[in-house]
Amino acid sequence: MDGCVRTVTRGAVAEEIRLTPTSYIVLGLLDLAGEATPYELKRMVAAGIGNFWSLQHAQLYTETARLAGAGYLDEEQERSGRRRKLYRLTKRGQAALRGWVATPTDQFTELRDLALLKLFFGAEPKALAAEQLPVHEAKLAEYERLRSQGPADAAPTGPRLALESGIGHEREWVRFWRRLADG
Repeated sequence: MDGCVRTVTRGAVAEEIRLTPTSYIVLGLLDLAGEATPYELKRMVAAGIGNFWSLQHAQLYTETARLAGAGYLDEEQERSGRRRKLYRLTKRGQAALRGWVATPTDQFTELRDLALLKLFFGAEPKALAAEQLPVHEAKLAEYERLRSQGPADAAPTGPRLALESGIGHEREWVRFWRRLADG
């Protein structure tokens, strides 16, 4: 966005809004990136969070605007060209993110797995396993490649621990589907 004329809007608190997990995803990604367009946020989701949190990409566009309107984000928009919007955290956004991260959760894992749903309702286990096993083996290999790309202590703690959790989950899925495939 360099070299473009921009208008800057500072998020004035128009109303109190309820912050959702999508809100915190936007705040957290902007905290990591410093500033980003909704398209860049979409790419960040696809490269990381999207592996363990389902999110419609259109939500990133609407949520950034909603958060800016409530004072959690600053927004800059190009006055010409593609008129992209660039967002960054305000102090209010930083405080909300810090408070949310600092509050532990007791919510149980949400799981939406079509293969398990089909298995529950009587799908043939071996046939289902034949399709699921390579999917989970590929995801496990992808996660293990990501882990091997650099020294373990070079990655920020949160993303590194989330990756380790993903590896553990995929190892278990591979074990589970392999047992059904061999059964």
